[in-house]
Amino acid sequence: MEPEEEIAVVEGLQRGDTAAFDRVYELYRPRLFAFLLRLSRSRTVAEDLLDETWLRLVAHAGSLRPDTRLAPWLFTVARNLYWTHRRSSLLEEAATAELLTLWPAGEHWPSPFDLAAIGELERRVERVLATLSPQHREVLLLVGYGGLTPGEAAAVCRVTPEALRQRLSRARAALADGLELPPAQIALRRSYGT
Repeated sequence: MEPEEEIAVVEGLQRGDTAAFDRVYELYRPRLFAFLLRLSRSRTVAEDLLDETWLRLVAHAGSLRPDTRLAPWLFTVARNLYWTHRRSSLLEEAATAELLTLWPAGEHWPSPFDLAAIGELERRVERVLATLSPQHREVLLLVGYGGLTPGEAAAVCRVTPEALRQRLSRARAALADGLELPPAQIALRRSYGT
């Protein structure tokens, strides 16, 4: 989104203009959903977190600053919601771990995303992304799928730009190692944020 359009859209959001919300939804829904889906590895969780992200935008639209950058704002909200969900899930799992041993474990079925993935490279990348730490996965997804600049991603992750660059470099190296590719090839693949 061009800076002039973004300023106008933010003003519209502040006024409660539904056309402004529709424009933001149209532009950022696919990227936010892809980010949350790959971060959580659960379509249901991603859909719930995406819905909550839009609710937060509606709730806070009136208090947005005129110079608000919408992509970093939205990805920050989505990321915070993911980490809150993850923490609460870990607490819930710890509390119910004893009960879970009473039932036999079911078979693991591939997610709809896994079934829809096409091409050998995409399947390999998805498998490697799943093995990365959440911090490495999120930085690759923010920069690659989210389309954020490293500076914007640093703001979303609440780290310095230098720390983000180091994390991105390590994430790229881990992805390259998992794919058995030279890191230089990974750095050229824009579709995976590397």
